[in-house]
Amino acid sequence: MADSVRPSPAPARVERPLDALNFFLADVRDGLGPYLAVYLLTIRHWNEAEIGLVMTMAGLAAIMAQTPAGALIDATHAKRAVIVVAALVVTAGSLLLPFLASFWPVAVSQAVVHATGTVFAPTIAAITLGIVGHAHFARRTGRNEAFNHAGNAFAAGAAGAAAYLWGPVVVFFLMAAMAIASLVSVLMVPASAINHEQARGLLDGAAAADDQPSGLKILVTCRPLLIFAASAVLFHLANAAMLPLVGQKLALQDKNLGTSLMSACIVAAQVVMVPMAMLVARKADIWGRKPMFLAGFLILPIRGVLYTLSDNPYWLVGVQLLDGIGAGLYGALFPLIVADLMAGTGRFNVAQGAVTTAQGIGASLSTALAGIIVVEIGYSMAFLVLAGIASAGLILFWAMMPETMHGAPGEPANHATIRLQPLPRETG
Repeated sequence: MADSVRPSPAPARVERPLDALNFFLADVRDGLGPYLAVYLLTIRHWNEAEIGLVMTMAGLAAIMAQTPAGALIDATHAKRAVIVVAALVVTAGSLLLPFLASFWPVAVSQAVVHATGTVFAPTIAAITLGIVGHAHFARRTGRNEAFNHAGNAFAAGAAGAAAYLWGPVVVFFLMAAMAIASLVSVLMVPASAINHEQARGLLDGAAAADDQPSGLKILVTCRPLLIFAASAVLFHLANAAMLPLVGQKLALQDKNLGTSLMSACIVAAQVVMVPMAMLVARKADIWGRKPMFLAGFLILPIRGVLYTLSDNPYWLVGVQLLDGIGAGLYGALFPLIVADLMAGTGRFNVAQGAVTTAQGIGASLSTALAGIIVVEIGYSMAFLVLAGIASAGLILFWAMMPETMHGAPGEPANHATIRLQPLPRETG
């Protein structure tokens, strides 16, 4: 497609609501996240294995929802309404938690929260692609992630200060306030600005209206997509349990400061993630995706080993800064790589859902595996096992994954006309 029909960057009337949506939704999209482990350990007095099991069950519920959620987002034109409904469900489920005392009600509520929360990231990516198109997707995705991380840092800092004064339960009310702000933000995104065919990964511009999606077989016939999914499994199998384990170690040292110290860890990482996301926005179309993704992957095994060297709270929070590099690069590059692989197929969101399902398997197994190792052997061995898994994923991605950026490094990507490899065009 000629450059003349490529979409221009989004105007301010769209940019600012997207900024606000990513900022305020940051505290809602993951539910209670690592605060759940601290809450159950210090307030409910559960052991690490029980906590790991609840988090694994929640992760499994999310796994089951990911791919259907992607298919829904591909099909629906009510993408803003999807975010509204999901934000209300996640917030309500989290606010119920203080009133639930036994294992199964907590497990079911968190399963619902995590399953519903699966729609946030792919819906935002779809709305973004539908507004700016492939040509500007890297820039806008990096900006999305920067505001997301800034929102996480703000929410974590506020939660830490409030929890120090009023206790860990205050994080539930902070989430409710952020949810209300996110609802206002998404409704400020003009519905008319979203090209829904473009949002599912069809060609930018007028030609998208005449194109048809590939068959779902593309999810298992695109070899780079399968390699990326395997790498995502190993990344999250290694990464998901690290922050909850750190939170538990901090809480065991001082129960009154557990939530506040966890907030310090999150803020430390999120502050670093902001420039990492902006780096992706500026350089992903120049340096390529693979070297930046490898840099993020390399941080993970290093971080796992460093956690074993000291239990000092300042050391643990300092090491958590490295998570900002790894997770910051991963989060911004993930939708770009999937969009590269699915350009022109119309299966962008269902492919996101499929890969997120794969990484969700790794994340859910991570917390259960780490909890068992902690109970049987100890925290240091758990961190070393996670570091070993991360090393295996790093080698796989380096050896097997091709560069997905279309065009030579240093040249602007032309996603509308070039694909990584020929893709089957059967419909269905």
